[in-house]
Amino acid sequence: MHKQIFLNIAVDNLERSKAFFSKLGFTFEPKFTDENAACMIVGENIFTMLLTKPFFSTFTSKPLSDPSKTTEALICLSCDSRAEVDDLVAKAIAAGGTAPRKPQDYGFMYGHGFEDPDGHIWELAYMDPNVPMPEQPAAASATTQR
Repeated sequence: MHKQIFLNIAVDNLERSKAFFSKLGFTFEPKFTDENAACMIVGENIFTMLLTKPFFSTFTSKPLSDPSKTTEALICLSCDSRAEVDDLVAKAIAAGGTAPRKPQDYGFMYGHGFEDPDGHIWELAYMDPNVPMPEQPAAASATTQR
């Protein structure tokens, strides 16, 4: 089993990214933060490494994508309430991010998201434990039983 998760993302300007995420309430682990990288604490065992593009490039032989033009990944964080989802989106927009779409309300799940200054997409989701998930459509059930 995995003990910790480290999500690594390339950023254009490390100080700008640290300032942006600090305004959203995230903190950084100083032991793993320097001029090339910042270790953002997301949860007890979840971290996002904000890496300068030159430093990120030392970990891969593939070219880096431009997240402002192509989708490299959708990073989804769970939230404790609908209000927390909306609050984080509002903080992201106030800090210089954008909200590329409107909130999505599925009854059992509420989601919204933002793009950080580099264009990485951060999805935020609240799953209401008191609302049952909808049942699968008959067609989906039939294909999974084959």
